Amino acid sequence: MAAEKWVLMVTAQTPTNIAVIKYWGKRDETLILPVNDSISVTLDPDHVCTTTTVAVSPSFDQDRMWLNGKEISLGGGRYQNCLKEIRSRACDVEDTEKGIKIEKKDWQKLHLHIASFNNFPTAAGLASSAAGFACLVFSLAKLMNLKENQSQLSAIARQGSGSACRSLFGGFVKWIMGKEGNGSDSLAVQLVDEEHWSDLVIIIAVVSSRQKETSSTTGMRESVETSLLLQHRAKEVVPKRIVQMEEAIQNHDFSSFAQLTCADSNQFHAVCLDTSPPIFYMNDTSHRIISYVERWNRSVGSPQVAYTFDAGPNAVLIARNRKIATELLQRLLFFFPPNSETDLNSYVLGDKSILHDAGIDGMKDIEALPLPPEINNISAHKYSGDVNYFICTRPGGGPVLLSDDSKALLNPKSGLPKEA
Repeated sequence: MAAEKWVLMVTAQTPTNIAVIKYWGKRDETLILPVNDSISVTLDPDHVCTTTTVAVSPSFDQDRMWLNGKEISLGGGRYQNCLKEIRSRACDVEDTEKGIKIEKKDWQKLHLHIASFNNFPTAAGLASSAAGFACLVFSLAKLMNLKENQSQLSAIARQGSGSACRSLFGGFVKWIMGKEGNGSDSLAVQLVDEEHWSDLVIIIAVVSSRQKETSSTTGMRESVETSLLLQHRAKEVVPKRIVQMEEAIQNHDFSSFAQLTCADSNQFHAVCLDTSPPIFYMNDTSHRIISYVERWNRSVGSPQVAYTFDAGPNAVLIARNRKIATELLQRLLFFFPPNSETDLNSYVLGDKSILHDAGIDGMKDIEALPLPPEINNISAHKYSGDVNYFICTRPGGGPVLLSDDSKALLNPKSGLPKEA
């Protein structure tokens, strides 16, 4: 290892994922081993992702991390587990251009700087920890030249945040719960890539970007200890749903997909209510969105839209195709228009072309939206301000390296956050 004060950096971008068959409950808290399999869809990283830069230098005197611009402690067991697992698998690294050579044994004494940024709310039920830990593991694996494949890396990311293992792949992903006590077979596999069901469009209603009152970790522990419904769900319900969901995805069977997705989301929240003390992740706005979607699906006679809610009030709505997504956005903006002072550009994020397809260019177009035909009440109430904003997205790909230095979050000379 050369003695000069060099900095070696890697920047990566990793998507978040939303479970359509939920993970809720651990059989091992330390290794983060789940009580059931789960299946998720990866969201397009162009719209919802974590960017992480990792750096190593002999001039760093300790491991440090910055999340969304603020320094956070790396002392927690989950960070330490991930760092330990990755360091133990690190290989020789040589950068001939910079004249840097790091041998396998050097990694144990070298310190790291990590900067991470989410382009969506942290800890509000949009799987920010999933994208975060997946990105941490993926970028460190590249920096340290690990030889493990994505599924093997997913087993490391799992030890940071359970659902992180599913963010190591794009498309639809299954987290196999595994049977081994050491967790070696509890890992993620890709079912299909993001091109397999490219018709799907996803609209997220961010009802609250505040941190939730009951963390997922605490909520799961209390559910495992007190909910009989959780035990029944893990043993009897989920194994059948996993098989049915895999079939629906392979066959592009939206009716089955929607029915399973909605039912599993509702059962997950029923488990939360069955927990002592009960956990409330959804709020009145969440319930209204469910009601509107159910009414629309029933009026048409077949599901047009599936809904799912993770541990928070934000609705993830999956539309059968782009035409339905356009009609969905019109309905959402009818019931949840922005405040008069809100800029439409900051109210609908992600793929804004759906706004154009919906014929909406400004507030006047939203005010002119007709009452959806399935709503009988002519004086249907509008809930302006109850949704913070919408994100229009779609199924997306897995983690990628960013070679453009301008996207790095750390200064290539100092290894400190750029804004510092």
